[in-house]
Amino acid sequence: MTPAALPPYRRTWFRHGLSLALLGAALTLGGWSPLAQAQRVALPVDEPEIVNRYPHDPTAFTQGLLFRDGQLFESTGLNGRSSIRRVRLEDGQVQQKRDIAQEHFAEGLTAWKDELYLLTWTTHKVFVFDLKSFEPKREYKLPGEGWGLTHDGQHLYLSDGSAELRVLDPKTFRELRRISVRALGQPVDQLNELEWVDGEIYANIWQADIIARIDPASGQVRGWIDLRGLRSQLPAPAQFGPRKPRPEEAPEVLNGIAWDSAGKRLFVTGKLWPTLFEIRLKRRG
Repeated sequence: MTPAALPPYRRTWFRHGLSLALLGAALTLGGWSPLAQAQRVALPVDEPEIVNRYPHDPTAFTQGLLFRDGQLFESTGLNGRSSIRRVRLEDGQVQQKRDIAQEHFAEGLTAWKDELYLLTWTTHKVFVFDLKSFEPKREYKLPGEGWGLTHDGQHLYLSDGSAELRVLDPKTFRELRRISVRALGQPVDQLNELEWVDGEIYANIWQADIIARIDPASGQVRGWIDLRGLRSQLPAPAQFGPRKPRPEEAPEVLNGIAWDSAGKRLFVTGKLWPTLFEIRLKRRG
């Protein structure tokens, strides 16, 4: 897909990184040729085993997702439709919601201690809200775009669609360093929603329905999670009745990773997906 053909809400140039065609070849072959053959390296690929299915708001343009205190927290995007939410896992009901001003396109979300940090895409803002009340507390200026956000208990990690992750001080939002993300020597860009999972950073690859498992110390991709098959498991959207959904209503790309560290449960969903999946990973043989 050329940049001009990409959806207008995020028409961004593919940087000099891993193309979707190469990524597809990597998942098919266990590494991409001739580079993989030359290096005699093949990255492992995991596939999902569906453990549970939960309802998910099909109008939610999911940008950030996290699990805390038995509930999901979610940020949704699009100008005029952006929000932060507290969602009951079992039935997908929105228990609490705060709308974001129309000029902002909300992006990644993470919970740091008793606060929620929310990125915006092109207005270069970071909004901080109280975790319980959703009341705004402060904001920071963000140099460049904000896509995804997570943390390891000490530092924040931010993606901006490039092949680099920024490491930030959560108290000041000051940039400390950058991590160059590579797989078999090739930069991997289009890094989107992020989640810290047992010492690794999981990153959605935008437009690919694939997650990269990233070593936060080296930036090397340790493996891929191929979730392209989940799309076929989505139910037909009931709210459209006999009519077909308009393009802006149809399920979009996979985006949204939440990790229940206590229960060791992994949840994924997508933009405008009517289902949130709890999955278990199994290695492709």
